[in-house]
Amino acid sequence: MFARTLKELTGTPRQKVLCEGKTVSTRMLAKDDGLGFSLSDVRLAPGMDFTLWYKHHWEANYIVAGAGTVTDLDDGRTWRLEPGLLYVAGPRDRHRMVASGDCHIVSVFCPALSGEEEHDADGSYPTTGPVPAGQPKMFAKSVTELSDAGRLLSAAADSATTLRMLTQEDDVGITLSDVHMPAGNSNTLWYKHHWEANVVLSGRGRVEDLTTGESWVMEPGMMYCVGPKDRHAMHAEEDLHLISVFNPPLRGDEIHDAEGTLAASGPVPPGPKGS
Repeated sequence: MFARTLKELTGTPRQKVLCEGKTVSTRMLAKDDGLGFSLSDVRLAPGMDFTLWYKHHWEANYIVAGAGTVTDLDDGRTWRLEPGLLYVAGPRDRHRMVASGDCHIVSVFCPALSGEEEHDADGSYPTTGPVPAGQPKMFAKSVTELSDAGRLLSAAADSATTLRMLTQEDDVGITLSDVHMPAGNSNTLWYKHHWEANVVLSGRGRVEDLTTGESWVMEPGMMYCVGPKDRHAMHAEEDLHLISVFNPPLRGDEIHDAEGTLAASGPVPPGPKGS
């Protein structure tokens, strides 16, 4: 189990200024972490207008805050960037992204980025591994439409709710969930068959490794990762809002058993060396 913060990565080689100086991408997870996906905190400045084409990856972008548009340059479909929107683009999807205000995004790539990449002339990154089959075209989902469709689940012995926005059937290599844990709630979890990364978007709490006794403050800008050896406990001091990413991907209907485990759903990534 390990944790990182946006503050400790600021100014390091893991932080890149991209898109003609209008984007700051902080790579909180990269290929050498061994989770099978990379995860970045991305900030867009107003006026950012860039054409992207991830020929060798699938990218999922969860909009935390801000406004703008993303347009599929093949068929002209356009989605408004607003909090709670998730859009996903892959090798066939040349697209244009425009920020009309400051934007905050959680970006997940599969296969994982090595961490030092910058866009080429096509708006692509170099290949970093096998590419999931994915969907025929880029797509978007929102927290509101998925909640209205009945995709919101009670999780972890009713201590939290989870909205699984990407699942196995999306075939992009990850599950991404929008998670809320009310103040005062606690749980004990043990993901024996998965690696999970959690990014704290709002609220405050604490997470503890029950094997080592090490603990970390959960607050905005903090990410922690747990794997098959990591029995751990969470406590929400304030209402917590998190983005959770699982590999291997979940089917989407799993519920935690008595040990706080989810059923196996595929090959487990190796995780960091020595984990």
